[in-house]
Amino acid sequence: MCGRRASATDIVAFVVRGRRLIPVVVPAALAAALLGGCGGNEQTHGEPTGSFPVKIVKASFPSLQAIAHNARLSLTVRNTGVNTMPNVAVTVDSFSYTSSYPGLADNQRPVWIVNEGPGAIPKRPVQSVTVDPPGGGQTAFVNTWALGPLGPGRTRTFTWHVTPVKGGVHTITYVISAGLNGKARAHVSRRSGIVEGEGGAPVGHIKVGILGRPPQRYVNPETGKVTHGSYPPGRYSQSQ
Repeated sequence: MCGRRASATDIVAFVVRGRRLIPVVVPAALAAALLGGCGGNEQTHGEPTGSFPVKIVKASFPSLQAIAHNARLSLTVRNTGVNTMPNVAVTVDSFSYTSSYPGLADNQRPVWIVNEGPGAIPKRPVQSVTVDPPGGGQTAFVNTWALGPLGPGRTRTFTWHVTPVKGGVHTITYVISAGLNGKARAHVSRRSGIVEGEGGAPVGHIKVGILGRPPQRYVNPETGKVTHGSYPPGRYSQSQ
């Protein structure tokens, strides 16, 4: 790279040399090739082309929730076809909303914080970030989780452990996919209880009301357990 003039599309990377960080100019094309090896190609490599019928066996999410009170979204998907789905996946784009507040660096704000996504948590601890909560079903797409191949007649359950942080009435929308590359497509099975969205993909909706205040709770001095409701005034005296 010596003697080459950097262009506007080049990327400056840093390498460690002793105790110093040395800047190195990397061409954009090479950087894209290197970044492409971070998992995206592995998730979609060799995906077959086809259409696979699916059915939502169960979709559960509390219809009434409260800020700061944890909830669980659970979706059970069944392959009703005769062929194995390459990689059953669910996309949920409604965990956040678009804010119109001026001056925001990012106008996407959470309605629910995802504490744990679908899939088994890796036994070896890994570094996590806001958009990468624990759970082995993460993909290269921020709002999509995949749980691998799904054989004919088999089911797979996706579970999200979330915390609501914005009050109001909100609608969770989820889309079922048969793969991550767009070649393997899922379509609605008969009497599936879901509808077809854009491109014929199975789409489901769940309406939820979130209270703007956390539920009232207190520790019962007699049992030591957390109890819902207001602390009974005058019932317990601090003096013996």
